[in-house]
This record gives sequence, C-alpha cells and structure tokens, in this order.
Amino acid sequence: QVQLVESGGGSVQAGGSLRLSCVVSGPPYNTYCLGWFRRAPGKEREGVASIDRNGETTYATSVKDRFTISRDNTWNTLYLQMNSLKPEDTAMYYCATDSRCWLLRSLRGGVYWGQGTQVTVSA
Repeated sequence: QVQLVESGGGSVQAGGSLRLSCVVSGPPYNTYCLGWFRRAPGKEREGVASIDRNGETTYATSVKDRFTISRDNTWNTLYLQMNSLKPEDTAMYYCATDSRCWLLRSLRGGVYWGQGTQVTVSA
C-alpha cells in the first residue's frame, strides 16, 4: 500500500520561508517520480514542482527561483523548500508520486496522493 504523508505547512508573513516534507512508503521509491501540487480556495489544482529518478527537476513559472524540490532516497522523503513566499502561494499543498514520470514532469499529477498540508502567507 502506497502512503504519502506531508508535513511542514504553517502560517508565515510574506517574504518568509517554509520547508515541506513528504514521507513516501510503499512503492519502489527510487524508481518513482515525485511532485508537489497545490490548490488554493476557489482555484484548480496547480502543479508546483517535480523531480524524477535522476534528480532532474521541473518548476512552475510562478515558483521558479523561489522554490526548490529535492528528494532523500535514503529516507524516502520528498522536500519543498519555499523562500520569498507571497500571499498568492497560500494553498493546500500535496505531494504525489507515480511511475509514469511524464505525468510528473509535465506537472499534471500522479496516481498516489497525500492528504495535504496547509500553507498560509499573510501580506
């Protein structure tokens, strides 16, 4: 059974930083691709960043140069370092994984999802 558990969300002021974590259990971690997605109230889900088996990354234009995605293959953990946060980054953040890496690279989604962690950025 695949499980993803996010943590690290919270409330910060604009310009602040947060680091999200996602512990993944179940799939052959090193062969799966991973990604972060978010959904703001009243908006559609948006792809934020992804990382493939080789560590190659993809970022949404809105977060490029502010967010950094990384993975620790020893601890089966995915991270999202978020710097220079803006009020428009406020959303529920989800991690996802799938063996179909093209889904993650194109920031479309994945077959397995976590429950999400809330990020709130105040002006």
